[in-house]
Amino acid sequence: MGGDDTWSSALHRLWQAASRAEEVSALADDVYAPLLATTGVHLVVGTRWEDRQILRYMRALAAGSDSPVITATSRSVPEAAVREPGDEPVVTRIPVAALDDAGWPEAELLRRTPGATFVVCTFRLDHRGWASLGVGVDASADVAAVEGRLAQAVDVIVACHTGILQRGREARRGADDALLAEASLQMDSSLDVEETLRRVARIAVPAVAEGALVHLLRSEGPEFVAATHVSVQQRRALEEIGRENPWLAALLARRGEDEDTVFLSGPELDGSPFADTAEATDATDATDASDASDASDASHGDGDGARPGAAGGDRHSTVISVSTLRARGRVVGSITFVYQRPEARLPSSAFLRSLATRAALSIDNALLYELRRHAVLSLQEHLLPSQLPVTDQWDLSASYEVGDPMLDVGGDFYDAVTRPDGSIALLIGDVCGRGAEAAALTGLARHTLRTLLEQGTDPGTALSRLNRALRQERASRFLTAVVTTLAPRADGTALLTTCSAGHPSPLVLRSDGTVSEVLTGGLLLGVLDDVSYESHEELIGPDDTVVLFTDGLTESREAGGAFFESILPVRLAALRGFDAAHIAESLTQQAKAYRASGQDDIALLVARWTGVPPGADLLPHPLQLVRTAR
Repeated sequence: MGGDDTWSSALHRLWQAASRAEEVSALADDVYAPLLATTGVHLVVGTRWEDRQILRYMRALAAGSDSPVITATSRSVPEAAVREPGDEPVVTRIPVAALDDAGWPEAELLRRTPGATFVVCTFRLDHRGWASLGVGVDASADVAAVEGRLAQAVDVIVACHTGILQRGREARRGADDALLAEASLQMDSSLDVEETLRRVARIAVPAVAEGALVHLLRSEGPEFVAATHVSVQQRRALEEIGRENPWLAALLARRGEDEDTVFLSGPELDGSPFADTAEATDATDATDASDASDASDASHGDGDGARPGAAGGDRHSTVISVSTLRARGRVVGSITFVYQRPEARLPSSAFLRSLATRAALSIDNALLYELRRHAVLSLQEHLLPSQLPVTDQWDLSASYEVGDPMLDVGGDFYDAVTRPDGSIALLIGDVCGRGAEAAALTGLARHTLRTLLEQGTDPGTALSRLNRALRQERASRFLTAVVTTLAPRADGTALLTTCSAGHPSPLVLRSDGTVSEVLTGGLLLGVLDDVSYESHEELIGPDDTVVLFTDGLTESREAGGAFFESILPVRLAALRGFDAAHIAESLTQQAKAYRASGQDDIALLVARWTGVPPGADLLPHPLQLVRTAR
């Protein structure tokens, strides 16, 4: 047989090639040629087997031949079950004449060569398959030495395969970590529940699976929220399955609070909408067999241990997984992935658990935010008047926009009340800060002023008495406010009487389009004892409009640093001729669109004088109440 020095040199080159190889098939030339150069060896042949005796391919190189014979296939060979190795490689010698074609696909090639004995080493590569490497030898061969060389070559092949798997696991972990990080960023970027759920589905396809369905757990059971698929047609089918399919509904109900991810495939999907959706082998999968040119080729899986998938050799049957979405000790929903890919490309259970945990936290955060938002808006609604009076003399409207993204209840308030003398009083104010304490002070201020003004108290006295009440209550926060009374006169004008406690001055939009500021002054409320407030009077004519607002409007700031206050008169003048509701809503939306910074609430109260003379009914007409804009 060939010299030991020659084989040692070949084995050294084989180890060097193995350290650089990205695929085990790259070792083919370094394995086959030295073995074929061994004395008495006429044929080198290898086979690669998948689980359940599926022959993936066979490669053979005969003496005197320049190119190997490669048979790429994926066929079942049940009789090969007796050849499947355990954990350790097994070397066997068997006469070629004794080989049964039913279990030995190499037999046909061996019978064409002079070798009378087949020496073969069978070894396991991973949990999904095994391989064999053998030689046909004649009587001149040192069979014991040949067996040793086969064992040494297999050691290199297995070591190379193990290294490739390890590098693949590391690369996959890196890719998984990157995907999980990106998924967290995407899911955490929205606090809207349904948008978060849709993002959960979109992020996973196609990186994790071909399709995804997300359900939210409600008191009455799972509620379908989102679905996506790489195919638009199948996405629509998934949406219908998510909404109406009883099989899936029953599966999700049975899962309950089970935290483990479950995979279902094959017979487990019988009776389900996924049972008959096996996909044809795609182009990338079809190249697996043709590219795998050696019995020593490794599986391209990540080697993370047994993972449920398509049964047998049909690697492209539909597989589904269901993961429970649990956050902070409670189940918030579930995510169902639909796979139409080879088993080797299925994600690990650990990865799915991590993704489900992150998704659950994002969904739970959105749910908690939604609950808080509802509670805050409900509280805010009760701190403001639900209705404004409607009279023939005044067109009234208001607008309130919550500006804090964290949704602490704000301290802005407004109201409008009719008075015993037939006039109407408008009030608006702003408590320093946010939260429960600010809300309590807001309620106290609005109801105190409303009660006093309804009784006919003049604006200055009403503000002084509110200041006294705040000092007596030892309020820890100050507030600003402005009160305006509007009294119709016989000549068609109206007397505007305004009193301010450190609040932004109201604006008057005249019927000719000019805008003027109501000059006011006065100390903040709740700071000093025994404070008095002076009133300012002026007349307004028919179709003149009075606009009261909080500083959330004027302090909205654009990216360049300019405040909305600088353009407010121009924007207001452009609204000449519109009713109060349009003016209030338009100014609010313009300020929102204008500001790049500033998160204060915006409150506006708008009153347009119609010019109806005294003597008309100034009390609210039955059922004539206008709801304020929120």
